[in-house]
Amino acid sequence: MDIAELTALLSPDGLRLLDETAAAPGDVAQTVSRLRAAGHSPALVSAVVGQARLRTRASAKFGEFAERMLFTRAGLEQATRLSIAGRHAARFRDAGISQVADLGCGIGGDAMGFAALGLRVRAVDADEVTSAIAAYNLAPFGDAVEVRHGTAETTDLTGVDAVWLDPARRTAGHTETRRVAASDYSPPLDWAFAQLRRLPGGMKLGPAFDRDAIPDDLEAQWVSADGSTVELVLWSGALARQGVRRAALVTRGEQSWEITSPADAEDVAVRDLGAFVHEPDGAVIRARLIGDVARALEAGMLAPGMAYLTSDAALTSPFVSSFRVREEVPSDTRALARVLRARGIGTLEIKKRGVDVDPATLRGKLGLRGDDSATLLLTRIGSRRLALLADRVS
Repeated sequence: MDIAELTALLSPDGLRLLDETAAAPGDVAQTVSRLRAAGHSPALVSAVVGQARLRTRASAKFGEFAERMLFTRAGLEQATRLSIAGRHAARFRDAGISQVADLGCGIGGDAMGFAALGLRVRAVDADEVTSAIAAYNLAPFGDAVEVRHGTAETTDLTGVDAVWLDPARRTAGHTETRRVAASDYSPPLDWAFAQLRRLPGGMKLGPAFDRDAIPDDLEAQWVSADGSTVELVLWSGALARQGVRRAALVTRGEQSWEITSPADAEDVAVRDLGAFVHEPDGAVIRARLIGDVARALEAGMLAPGMAYLTSDAALTSPFVSSFRVREEVPSDTRALARVLRARGIGTLEIKKRGVDVDPATLRGKLGLRGDDSATLLLTRIGSRRLALLADRVS
């Protein structure tokens, strides 16, 4: 979306047309033809059709709130899920923060979380279109939120109690973007870290951020949502918990669980295959807290350097996906297909670690037939491939 399309969309007729179009989604080409035939300008039609599609996609992150929001494609991809933004905001509120500067606010997802919990927000974004969209999305909060078009580095922080930083980690643009190296983040990381030392704050980064670049005096919290590791947040000052340097927050819907530690957890020893195999959540793996989770499950590592645990104890936890092992099966595709047909397995979940296998391609070669279902775990112990037929444990 460019500024001309946004200007057309923000008119009363434009917003009414968007609501009507989003409420009755259909074939894009037909929708475009219908709107053009009704006399609407190309800029307005492009904006309306694009926004209608983005609202549909945005429901996964923003739920029913997406029905009154505006987006850019890149902004939606990088936005914090509203449920996660609420958890961030609760940490600020519980620390006694009353006014926060959201430096790099994007389309306003985190600022919505802050404002919803009663914090005053100074929201800033360097892109003109994005800041205008943020202002629209945050308008229901009235004077509690001030949105500015400007850079993080030039923002006046007078009167602010804390900062929230979300450096741009992709090339500029509203549609197709690509990731950039940490040295090209905007604002620069050195500047962002300096702000976290001046004021209490949090900084959102990608979950694969280089752990060696994390300052020792910050709390590092990896967050997963519904099975996907979505972000790393670095916390400083009053927002960092005493004695915590590594944390994994696992969320599923409205539920959440967290494991914390003063440092990376010590690994557990490798042991022989037991009755159960456990796959740690991605946030636990990124936080390097596998050892603590393993000890709680009375489990050992299935193989050196492989994030699968195994145990005989009938234990599970929110920090792992657990599987009861049925049997070891051949890893050769033809032999495996024969075993699966003999077992009547027609539905097969395939999970892998340390092996070069495309699950969709393999599934297509197996000729699955039958009413039973199972999970196939593929991994490697040294030079030996291991294939396990298993059932998920609730």
